[in-house]
Amino acid sequence: MTDEKAAALSLLNAAAVRTRAKRMLALGLDDKLPHFRVELRRLDEAVDRVVATTRKNYPSLDVPLHSRWRHFAPFGHDLYQILSKDFTGDRVIQARAAFDLVCVSVLLDAGAGPQWHYHDPMMGAEFTRSEGLALASFVMFASGDFSLATSIAHGRTDAFRADGKALSQLSVETLRKGFQVTARNPLVGVGGRVELLRALGRLVLSRPDVFGREDSPRPGGFFDYLAAKAEDKVIPAPLILGELLQQFGPIWPSRLTLGGVPLGDCWRHRAIVTDDATSGLVPLHKLSQWLAYSLIEPLQQAGFTVTDIDGLTGLAEYRNGGLFVDTGVLALRDPKDAARVHDVAAPLVVEWRALTVALLDRLALAVRAKLNRNAAALPLAKVLQGGSWAAGRELAFARRADGSPPIKVLSDGTVF
Repeated sequence: MTDEKAAALSLLNAAAVRTRAKRMLALGLDDKLPHFRVELRRLDEAVDRVVATTRKNYPSLDVPLHSRWRHFAPFGHDLYQILSKDFTGDRVIQARAAFDLVCVSVLLDAGAGPQWHYHDPMMGAEFTRSEGLALASFVMFASGDFSLATSIAHGRTDAFRADGKALSQLSVETLRKGFQVTARNPLVGVGGRVELLRALGRLVLSRPDVFGREDSPRPGGFFDYLAAKAEDKVIPAPLILGELLQQFGPIWPSRLTLGGVPLGDCWRHRAIVTDDATSGLVPLHKLSQWLAYSLIEPLQQAGFTVTDIDGLTGLAEYRNGGLFVDTGVLALRDPKDAARVHDVAAPLVVEWRALTVALLDRLALAVRAKLNRNAAALPLAKVLQGGSWAAGRELAFARRADGSPPIKVLSDGTVF
């Protein structure tokens, strides 16, 4: 293995995300960052908002993990459980289907934009943003749009899957139709989302050793791959992420590579200096970590124990990040930057996202103290769910009529 490849692999884990985010925060606390000031005295306001939101949403403080599964259960209806009865109690088959669904849905979960909405045919209700994206992807999945089979509505339970070949051939028109995209109902980054799923399909087909161990190649085959790595049916959450980053790495758009290794959601910022080939690189891995969190419950339902969930980090996305900007914990040095649109690779955006990850760790400690809970009872994943994401969204709508984030980011539909 070359030195550069070893250096690249050192960035493909949650520990690297956390370590470099903490370095960014340390620089911010020393007032040495180019784009943001860190006002730690304002953190109490963010903590109070998260505590209040958590108590409102979960009065008993029985908070579930932050994952894509929460978006599949609007109004208390768990759509996955409604359909899972078709798997006749086979937990392994059900786990593969759950992996299929969540892999596709998470990769379609980058920001929708403020104008898009989804009219759900199952409930007759209208949804936007993450809930709308989740439901649209769920309906497409249940309709067999990602499968080589026909619709489950016609009695074909094998439609409730995603096949590598079907994903590799997914058309823009199929996604536009499934997500009800029109000129009057635009969705950000449709082309980027489609290409990401096509890339997933191509990868799945090319790696039967990872995705086709017990079935024809499908994202759900990753369940069998992870199961084979478990010791006594125990899987550490950071291992899930590490394998996701290494095995799914080729699907991401052409961004940074090092030693021939694609680095995924990893960006440049000159403030992070090291003495190796990773100098200036800031890994964040938002969608991959969102996917890792979302694979935990299917593994648990299949009889596995997932440990060290706090080994994953907070998510570097605009609701958590917006919470810190809107409460004044993070202040732009140039207020005019709030009106500008920034590329996702811009140092300002990288700085904002890394600071968000580090601040979420501090926020979690303070939230636990106010709720009289320890890390075992209220891990970071539950603080996010309780929590920081919802509080960030509520504050965004209170500050801006369309609920948009306080910093405008030009996204291609594959980041956040």
